[in-house]
Amino acid sequence: MEHGQRNVLGGELEECSTDPMTGFYRDGCCTAGPEDVGGHTICVVVSREFLAHQESVGNDLSTPRPEWSFPGLRAGDRWCVVAARWLQAQRDGVAAPVVLAATHERALDVVPLQLLEAYAADVPDDPSDLL
Repeated sequence: MEHGQRNVLGGELEECSTDPMTGFYRDGCCTAGPEDVGGHTICVVVSREFLAHQESVGNDLSTPRPEWSFPGLRAGDRWCVVAARWLQAQRDGVAAPVVLAATHERALDVVPLQLLEAYAADVPDDPSDLL
């Protein structure tokens, strides 16, 4: 991971998943960079509903694609998703839970922090820490 990458909470970007290995750059993080024009910046915990929705809009995340070293996702896996696709799923009522500490600050260009917080999977013991 590049140094200096920040999460939506203002801290250092944390790892999203290495099993399966995620991120546009396959570095385990939702690292942002110029090559990632889609913005794979939101770390989610995928659900069956989210995976089915993504497939219905042409983004099949369940089918293994060995040629891309992609194992296919199952409910419970953590994965970096495109911010606009997450927002589309949220509007359709099937947003996946978000790991805020592993979600890149560039996601805020597309999704407001308050909306991401509403789906936070990593809420601290004292939720005022999110403010």
